[in-house]
Amino acid sequence: MDEYRLNILKKSSAEINRLQLLSVFFDDEVIYKIYLRSQVIHQLFANNEELEIEKLDLFHLQFTDSVIELLRKIKKSNEKNVSLIYDEIHLNEELIDRMSGTLVDQKSFQQDKQKQSLKINLSLRKLFSVLSELSSDFPFSKNINVFSSKYANDFYFDLTTDQFSKLIDFQNKQVYTNVYATIEKKLMGKLCKNDFRTEFYIGLKSGELVIEVYKFLDEDYYYLFFPSRNLFLFCDLTILKDLDMTNNLSERERIVQELQYKNDKLKSNAAVLKTAIPNEVVQLLEDSYGKISDINFLNHLNNFDVQSNILKTMLKTDLL
Repeated sequence: MDEYRLNILKKSSAEINRLQLLSVFFDDEVIYKIYLRSQVIHQLFANNEELEIEKLDLFHLQFTDSVIELLRKIKKSNEKNVSLIYDEIHLNEELIDRMSGTLVDQKSFQQDKQKQSLKINLSLRKLFSVLSELSSDFPFSKNINVFSSKYANDFYFDLTTDQFSKLIDFQNKQVYTNVYATIEKKLMGKLCKNDFRTEFYIGLKSGELVIEVYKFLDEDYYYLFFPSRNLFLFCDLTILKDLDMTNNLSERERIVQELQYKNDKLKSNAAVLKTAIPNEVVQLLEDSYGKISDINFLNHLNNFDVQSNILKTMLKTDLL
């Protein structure tokens, strides 16, 4: 076999190897079929010296080169888009790490709810004594406002300004008042009857203002504590009928969960996008495979320019 023929066969093998790598990368049936068919054509020339070796060179020049260039362009475009997705994933992971490091622990919240309930119950018991005895003693437990300061951002539910105003609205004749606190008269009676046995129910917020809602342990009654005014009133839950109280996760925990879910979707999308081929290209490759699989393909090789031109035109489109 002369050196000229050997060089063309060697060049052909290199082209087919490049095509094989791309078929493995994209893992697409039509690309794999084109790769196999190209091998068959190469082997046909390798085993039959009477065939014009220039036709093999022409085949690669007109077809294989264009297919490889087209697939490489798609691969490069896909990898660029995937890189952008992973940049977003990385930023989300950094945010998740930062937020996870400062998450208010759900267990701590549950424990501190019990402590806050005890403080409120003791404060109300003391307030009853102060009001009954016309005392000037300060009725509130130490650091009673720390609970809301610590947990409002993460665990309290948002109210509209209108809802908030309705909750804290009262008539002066309905309440007992001293320099330290204001409490609804009927609420004080209910508290005395139930021996001040209540528990923290939910926290509410509107802007910087907060309300703590408590529930009687033995009855289905609720009252609120408005720390800014040391105000205690019965709480009408119908005002909160549109409030979604099904999610007890802290705000940060919700954000972290959403980011983790988003990253899972992004990773899945990246895996698909990495090897995605536009439908127009797939159809073009299918058509091309059909032509090179034709038993009379070699006889019409000189007329393959049309298919080659279509492939080259695809390279210049905005589809990729």
